[in-house]
Amino acid sequence: MNRTTALSRARPTLLPPFFLMLLLAVGATGCAGGPTMPPIKTAEYVDIDRFMGNWYVIANIPTFLEKDVYNATERYERKEKDVVATTFSFNKGAFDGERKTYNPTGFIFDDPSNAVWGMRFIWPIKADYRVVYVDDDYQHTIIGRNKRDYVWIMSREPIMSDVTYNALVSIVGDQGYDTNLIRKVPQQAR
Repeated sequence: MNRTTALSRARPTLLPPFFLMLLLAVGATGCAGGPTMPPIKTAEYVDIDRFMGNWYVIANIPTFLEKDVYNATERYERKEKDVVATTFSFNKGAFDGERKTYNPTGFIFDDPSNAVWGMRFIWPIKADYRVVYVDDDYQHTIIGRNKRDYVWIMSREPIMSDVTYNALVSIVGDQGYDTNLIRKVPQQAR
């Protein structure tokens, strides 16, 4: 083996640009809320077993990954008492665009409410992730963050009535978010 080959094998592998950008974005946004805003109010209690399963992302204040996405879904599967396997999928650019999937892991921090999580895309960073609202039937939920930079309005069905949507957006606004930043995510009934 020549010296160049040995050196190239000894060097640590650099992160691909996508993961480096994700690490920087999550690190920059993973801190606690700003000094002027109180902590975001979360759901009083989340029954984790009822919360598991498929959710359609109806609207959000998008992260850089979520710009120009279609058919966005989030699936939760409980792996351990306080660990949730997550599958985030979407079509990029169009309903028939390339299907992308990410698998962060959720860590439930707040017992007994189960409403405060850390979401890890890249070890060791756990981004702030809070169940702000879930209805009594576990059909609609709002996920937020203390920084009020991102929010997700989700439903068990791909279509949501205007009345329900407007009520959920109102809850988001009551939490201190700028609701003008919320964008609907195009969904096709499947």
